[in-house]
Amino acid sequence: MTVPHPDPVPQPTDDIDDEALARELGLAQQGVQLVKMEGRVFVRCFGWVEAGGLRVPYDLVPSQGVLAKPSKWRKLDAEARRKLLRERVTPAVIDTLNASVAVFVNDIACQCEDANLDAALFLNQLAELATSEPASYVFERIEQRVLHAIERAQEERYAARTKESINLAEYPESFDVACRMPRRFIALLGPTNSGKTHRAMEALALAASGVYLAPLRLLALENFERLQAARPHGEALAVSLVTGEERRLADGATHVASTVEMLDTRTRVEVAVIDEIQMLADRDRGSAWTAAVCGAPASVVYLVGAPEARRAIEALAERLGCPLEVHLLKRMGPLSMESTAVRKLRGLRRGDAVIAFSRREVLMWRDMITEMGLSVATVYGNLAPEVRRAQAERFRDGSADVVVATDALAMGLNMPIARIVMTTSVKFNGVDEEEISASLARQIAGRAGRYGVHEEGLVAGYDDDTHEVMRALLKEKIAPLGATGFAVAPSIEHLHRIGAVTGETSLAKLLKRFMHNIDVPDGFFFPRITEEQTERALWLDTLTLSVAEKFMLSLVPVSTRVPSLQRAWEQWAHALSKKKITKLNPEQGKLAWGNLQEVEDSCRLYSAYAWLAYRLPDFFPSVALAQQLARAASERVDSILHAQNAATRKKHDKKFR
Repeated sequence: MTVPHPDPVPQPTDDIDDEALARELGLAQQGVQLVKMEGRVFVRCFGWVEAGGLRVPYDLVPSQGVLAKPSKWRKLDAEARRKLLRERVTPAVIDTLNASVAVFVNDIACQCEDANLDAALFLNQLAELATSEPASYVFERIEQRVLHAIERAQEERYAARTKESINLAEYPESFDVACRMPRRFIALLGPTNSGKTHRAMEALALAASGVYLAPLRLLALENFERLQAARPHGEALAVSLVTGEERRLADGATHVASTVEMLDTRTRVEVAVIDEIQMLADRDRGSAWTAAVCGAPASVVYLVGAPEARRAIEALAERLGCPLEVHLLKRMGPLSMESTAVRKLRGLRRGDAVIAFSRREVLMWRDMITEMGLSVATVYGNLAPEVRRAQAERFRDGSADVVVATDALAMGLNMPIARIVMTTSVKFNGVDEEEISASLARQIAGRAGRYGVHEEGLVAGYDDDTHEVMRALLKEKIAPLGATGFAVAPSIEHLHRIGAVTGETSLAKLLKRFMHNIDVPDGFFFPRITEEQTERALWLDTLTLSVAEKFMLSLVPVSTRVPSLQRAWEQWAHALSKKKITKLNPEQGKLAWGNLQEVEDSCRLYSAYAWLAYRLPDFFPSVALAQQLARAASERVDSILHAQNAATRKKHDKKFR
């Protein structure tokens, strides 16, 4: 039964006849008001209900409570208005509204009790939300508010539980072996061509066991072969190569050359060498170096890299309680700026390395230089390690006069470069074109003047502006790496721990909780995930996959910017979600590719498949074939580059014959 709200505030229309009509029909006595508002003429019922242990007032529009627009209402005579009101305002309508309010109040009260919320804070809108919309609209608004409040409360509980489950101050203790053994750090810091890596590798070769951790597959491969060739005690070392995409496991191996992400934190060794330690500050991959420093299970850990990493290394050593020796090395030969820019193609000479910052620019400069009569080796990031090495070897053995490269040349690839020639000092950072940093400029420039081959290294800009920018960058003091905020990426164990306390199975939400909810007491260690992993997680959550499967797929090293590679990755994910086996076709080995780009992409695709195959061999069983096809594609890329150089050189010879 409807009980009128005590002392209702009348809301008469502007029309005096409507007031008289309301009095005549006794609307107020029935708990009804006639209202003009929001371009409508309507009736609103007021009263209160007792439900869910609450006494709740309401002031709502019944489902048929809207009578007309004001313009149409004015055209109705008194009898038509009277008739319409009698049809729309009946005891049955009022009782139905009252019953629906009682049911709604009881439901909201129960929801709020379960969520430990005050229902009155939400139900007061039943009387206070002045609107011409029907009661169902008000119910929906309140339900949304309650739902959001429940979600917020749940999120707060989950955040608290997540914070309790993961404390990043305890991150080093997650590496059981390393944290329980006495370790000593030796930092070998210096510029390029200071011999720091050579000293560390000598110590590694002399050790009874050890591991070399590289930033690139190419460097892992180079130092794998370097260790194989070492004879520290008159006998060859047993060395394994372990990268994400390749395993060459030697029987009884005492040494391992590995990419940094593939560190085995369970097997104790005598010596570990962590190369390019300044990568601690890398936005996307720095967490791998944090993990290596904290988790390398070696009695002696060599930290090899640029001098600006010293403060970061000292902070880490102190935090981990490891004694630290720091050795600062100097460049073994001088590095100087040329007096003037190169300015013209004929100003290039044998032994030059010409630097551009995109594949397209590299190939353009290669063609221009070849047309001038010099033979060219080509190096850029999209090339497989085997191709880069083959191209570098052409420069080393004199088959190529000049190497044209991106900044991929800055890390690894020891070549007898006499002079670095910068075609530009501007690089695309993924969003905008910006001037390269002083540290990158110095690392690239440092490749000039290989010790034992050239007396000094020279640096020049191709044009005057680039020349002067490089001169300034090489004089600039490089800021030291920070001593806090060391990146920590989530592991599957972290995500399982968060999932256990929250019940969450969405990878995107688990990653978000890791980023925003875990305990970071002093900021010394800080959670990091890449934008690409976040984007992939959102898509993977649409598939029927376990958290572990989604997490693994989010890390596959394949570019989402290349449509063919992105499609392949999506197909692999779909197949795994349906528990289908994905095999490679041996016919793909016929190398029926089109242009250079397609062959490069094929090589990357096979490498990515091999990465997955090592982790999910039951569903991706063609690991040997993937590696075979990747090698064939690499050889094909190298052959195409060589043929293109030869064709351009032939044009030059014909032109000047």
